[in-house]
Amino acid sequence: MKKIVTALVSGVLAVSLSTSVMAKDRYPERDITNVVVWSAGGGTDVINRMITSEMAPFLDVNINVTNRPGGVAGSLGMSYVHKLKADGYTLVGLSESVVASAVQGGWDQRMDVWYPFIVGGSPDVISVSENSKYNSLEDLISDVKAHPKTIKGSAGGAGSIHHLNLLAVANGTNAEFNYIPYPGSAPAQTAVLTGEVDFVITSLAEQQQLIKGGKLKPLAMLVEQSQELDGVGVIPSAFDKFPSLTKHLPIMQAIGFAVKQEASDSVKAKLTDAFNKAIAGPKLQEWAKSNYYVLSGLSGEAASQEFAFLESLFSWTLKDLGSVKVDPTALGIPKPSEL
Repeated sequence: MKKIVTALVSGVLAVSLSTSVMAKDRYPERDITNVVVWSAGGGTDVINRMITSEMAPFLDVNINVTNRPGGVAGSLGMSYVHKLKADGYTLVGLSESVVASAVQGGWDQRMDVWYPFIVGGSPDVISVSENSKYNSLEDLISDVKAHPKTIKGSAGGAGSIHHLNLLAVANGTNAEFNYIPYPGSAPAQTAVLTGEVDFVITSLAEQQQLIKGGKLKPLAMLVEQSQELDGVGVIPSAFDKFPSLTKHLPIMQAIGFAVKQEASDSVKAKLTDAFNKAIAGPKLQEWAKSNYYVLSGLSGEAASQEFAFLESLFSWTLKDLGSVKVDPTALGIPKPSEL
């Protein structure tokens, strides 16, 4: 009798394990949800909607994109997804800006809880409204120095790459801005158009249509190279007049999505295959070219290493700039030189 019971238990376990393996192999069996941590219409949202729409046919399911902005540096959306099962049915749409969430007190996790996929990024540009009195970055900095803490600037959410770039510009030019946070790039850009703020720092990909339409006037690229913009002309590099900016700049975007690190190898493999095919597809290639976007296409270990570097760089740069609530050391985040 004992042998019969043992055999029955073994059989049940074998069937259970077999069913579990088959379920993983059948992934995905239903639609996937991608929770973007920033607001609708911003760069992270646009890229996530594009990459997932291109991945969907290869997975034979829909990938529905939703937005859950708020918290600190994307912490609300990340916390929500992190609490869910690691079954591959809920992704988190993120950008490099989320790596600052921990040192800003948003949550207590490191970036290694995610298995990321990086689509790419676009360089940041500092711009003003079409009717602004500022015609160059020198004009803006001069006015800020004459009127410290009164010139208002928007740069997405606190701890975002755009915020970090604003802090770097302030530090590199000894200018004291009045930073006004917004829950994403789209509302930050709207703020300068409506006159709520005097300037905005977001990516060229996000601003280019507003610049071409004459709504925004670009003052400088926050990278070492100038940028030729079709129908507009050359946008100079901020480094031309302010070489001290090299202390903290440039920092490039890393926009994409992630699944929980605990997800099965099968889930990761299927997402990776669909991601690689989408990146190589003509639609994404053409979009990147016309939107001043540099495709990365990193996934797995390579993408994890990139986010680990950005986590280190952002965290320690923000500490140097006096903008952290939690010391990177307390979180076990190494300095860039230690990686």
